[in-house]
Amino acid sequence: MADRSAIEWTEATWNPVTGCDRVSPGCDNCYALALAARLKAMGSPKYQHDGDPRTSGPGFGVTLHPGELELPRRWRRPRRVFVNSMSDLFHPRVPVEFIAEVFTVMTESPQHTYQVLTKRPKRARSVLRDLNTPPLRNVWVGVSVEDNERTDRTSVLRETPAVVRFLSCEPLLGPLPWLDLTGIDWVIVGGESGPEARPMREEWVTEIRDNCLDAGIPFFFKQWGGRTPKAGGRRLAGRTWDEMPQPGAADGDEGTAVVGVLDRGQA
Repeated sequence: MADRSAIEWTEATWNPVTGCDRVSPGCDNCYALALAARLKAMGSPKYQHDGDPRTSGPGFGVTLHPGELELPRRWRRPRRVFVNSMSDLFHPRVPVEFIAEVFTVMTESPQHTYQVLTKRPKRARSVLRDLNTPPLRNVWVGVSVEDNERTDRTSVLRETPAVVRFLSCEPLLGPLPWLDLTGIDWVIVGGESGPEARPMREEWVTEIRDNCLDAGIPFFFKQWGGRTPKAGGRRLAGRTWDEMPQPGAADGDEGTAVVGVLDRGQA
């Protein structure tokens, strides 16, 4: 069975790798780090390897799980799949050969749409270029952009082989005046959640939304955040925003994305 997800912009999670290390302010209150510590305490075999205590924590050491590679091939119903919700596929301790195996699985299960999100865009660019294969229509590649200092990640993403390129501005920790949406096909925005959640201001969100509307880019508002993910709800300006990208099926160029909208949100 698939690991069903409560994350609003996906349907399932797939974790052939677990564990990570903090690399920027968006990692400070990482949900996956806290969850890994609980899973280790519960005896979950996937979370028994501890990470460096300066950047990681209990149960959050980078660990490969080759046995997980076959799972998507067994899922009959097509679904959107968040790859490595408990890690970063492009972490430097994930071998290129293993990343290639993950991409082989995604190639051989085209019924699914895979969402690969990283905070390490330079390695993603390097590895995907080195794979030297056309970008897969069913693989979306994204980067996290939590504050203005991290907007440079979008420049690297634009140079990364992908049919759909997306941004996850979550947790959004400040305004993004330097954000350039050229070549971006989808934007997710969300506030932080948890006991130490940092607040998100409405004007930061509306500026990004308005820029997406002006550029014709699908916009997804995930949550306001707070002590729990659902504490502040999901409505922005009186409605939900659940827009999604859709690669153009009629376009014959394997490296080109024609972005449409699957769901314009509910008023």
